[in-house]
Amino acid sequence: MPRQPIPASIDAVTRALAAEGYVAERPLATVTFLALTLGRPLFLEGEAGVGKTEIAKALAAMLGRRLIRLQCYEGLDAASAVYEWNFPAQMIAIRAAEAGGQADRDVLERDLFSADYLIERPLLQAMRPDEAGAPVLLIDEIDRTDAPFEAYLLEALSDFQVTIPELGTIRAPEPPVVILTSNRTREVHDALKRRCLYHWVDYPGFERELQIVTARAPGLSDRLSREVVAFVQRLRDEDLFKTPGVAEAIDWAQCLLALDVVELSPAVIADTLGALLKYQDDVVALSGSEAARILAEAREGLARG
Repeated sequence: MPRQPIPASIDAVTRALAAEGYVAERPLATVTFLALTLGRPLFLEGEAGVGKTEIAKALAAMLGRRLIRLQCYEGLDAASAVYEWNFPAQMIAIRAAEAGGQADRDVLERDLFSADYLIERPLLQAMRPDEAGAPVLLIDEIDRTDAPFEAYLLEALSDFQVTIPELGTIRAPEPPVVILTSNRTREVHDALKRRCLYHWVDYPGFERELQIVTARAPGLSDRLSREVVAFVQRLRDEDLFKTPGVAEAIDWAQCLLALDVVELSPAVIADTLGALLKYQDDVVALSGSEAARILAEAREGLARG
């Protein structure tokens, strides 16, 4: 795909994202436009499943650029995020040099710690030049890491560079488009947030979620799409261990479409809850007459609205 220019306005961002199947409200489109225009990282916080990760995918497609994803987890370090040396290949080279009688240790060491033996991880990959333009770097679920890794990110996000002791500092010729996401399982340090533009991604309102479901499950009838969205939004008011997000609403709609469901019923809901709820306690809480009650309340809300 040829390199695409950065959209020239907020409305252009909204349209471009919509063309990739991502329905963005104006505040999110605004902060995305500013992040692209100013070259600033974008920090997105919100509940799981509200579309934080999806916007990075939509941005990469919209700009015609490569998406590089760094999935965060507890204990993540530079060896997994930036680079590591290919030790097995280095050992083979050492043994080959010994067998061949090569005695110059300085030459051997210089060769062993060259780019030929470097394994590039996501942060370093994002610093490399690309004909299609600087890639979109998704640092997903940064709240799962710890403070030392956050501190390591400061250099990368301040100057868009990483330092490899054996090779020196590698600076990005063009800053990547950086998206950081957090489910807020813990607070991320202010020093990292200050380097980013911030936006809280909330559960969407009825009309926006209906647009999203319609875009992702286009074969679903308008009536059933509205029932799905109304039911999911009403379900979010219940005392559940894990509230279903937009991602679960889309999954559920696609399952109903695959089953050729015409309208919701307690029996259909019971058969397909695995697409909507991910914990057994929540499934049990919705058994019996509870699903029928919530469905009735959802339909009543649609009738009023």
